[in-house]
Amino acid sequence: MKKIHITTLGCSKNTVDSEVLAGQLEALQYEVIDSAEAADVLIINTCGFVQDAKEESIQAIFEALKLKEQDPAKKVFAAGCLSQRYRAEIEKEIPEVDAIFGTEEYAEILNTLGERHAALDNIYRMRKISTPRHYAYLKISEGCNHSCAFCAIPGIRGKHRSRTIESLTGEAQKLAEFGAKELILISQDTSYYGRELYKESKIAELADQLQTIDDFEWIRLLYWYPTNFPEEILDLMQTGSKILPYIDMPIQHISSRMLRLMRRGDTRDSLKKMFYTIRERVPDVTLRTTLILGHPGETDADFRELFDFIKDIKFDRLGTFIYSDEENTAAFSLGEKVNREIALERQKELMELQQTISLRKNTERIGRKYRVLIDEFNPETSVFSARTKMDAPEIDNEVVIQGGNETYKPGDFAEVKIVDASEYELYAQFV
Repeated sequence: MKKIHITTLGCSKNTVDSEVLAGQLEALQYEVIDSAEAADVLIINTCGFVQDAKEESIQAIFEALKLKEQDPAKKVFAAGCLSQRYRAEIEKEIPEVDAIFGTEEYAEILNTLGERHAALDNIYRMRKISTPRHYAYLKISEGCNHSCAFCAIPGIRGKHRSRTIESLTGEAQKLAEFGAKELILISQDTSYYGRELYKESKIAELADQLQTIDDFEWIRLLYWYPTNFPEEILDLMQTGSKILPYIDMPIQHISSRMLRLMRRGDTRDSLKKMFYTIRERVPDVTLRTTLILGHPGETDADFRELFDFIKDIKFDRLGTFIYSDEENTAAFSLGEKVNREIALERQKELMELQQTISLRKNTERIGRKYRVLIDEFNPETSVFSARTKMDAPEIDNEVVIQGGNETYKPGDFAEVKIVDASEYELYAQFV
């Protein structure tokens, strides 16, 4: 039995791709293992979104090739976004790689291994879940129809393609049977789900059907695009619903001038109105966003406008990226490039503001009780790591619980009382 190791880089969508591939391999009697050293085939599922991710992917390929030097019988496959975007360059510059595959080329990988078909008609149903059993990602669509100036994703992943409601509910049922208590919906553009397949938005209908699956207690939707945001989803985020009151919506900037340069379909006024509407209709909502600093054309005045907007809206969660100059994007040919040092200074100033906002919000939670989902337990320190409904795994805050009730285990829900707080952690005791 051949042993295969998969290295996954990049976003949660890549995680799902690797899980699908691993499930196919195990269905065909391959052994998918954690040890790269012991594997016969090393598959690097790469990310090619921005420069830092590309460098990390290339480094991972070279690390696999070092193992191949020690054992020439090993095979090294490069797959995923970097391979999709730079296949010819990898073939030329790193000829030691045995095979190169783009995104979703599961059948091609199996063919190279000597298999002539995928294991299942619905390849998503046999995923080998790599996250902790109590949460899982559900990729509802692939690709993106937007043409944001800074983004290479449409060129890598193609146009938006929604999966059917039936296939998604079927896969979700399998994830629930596997043990998932939190289901996390992901895509490139969740707002667009269903429009090209059903001729209208179907994300609210999909979410409503998913919450009928008994085993799920939390359903979280990520990656909303602000243009055409389907406000009917807000009706489902009410008390008692499994659909969590959590909106993850990368806006990238707020200056209307910058939004035009970025080829976004929004303005400052439209975004401000939308966030006020969301908070009015769902008072306990958690708002998360992501911003790009140093995009070509960004002036000090644009940044000050963004800074003041963040100070006004006070997002619960906020992440920032420094602009990455990517070939074959509209922004690549723009003049007025921003010096990286200036961009880093702006990022530092903005994140210091966000730390102040986050600390204030967290401090206000001291003394309150929350229901949390336990992610990890460290037996050496007797410390639990958990999350409230306000926090997505890996990207948001943690609740740190110092012992007190070791009958709990990862995957359990518990009630805790907040006793202290920092910028990005809450400290709690079991109730």
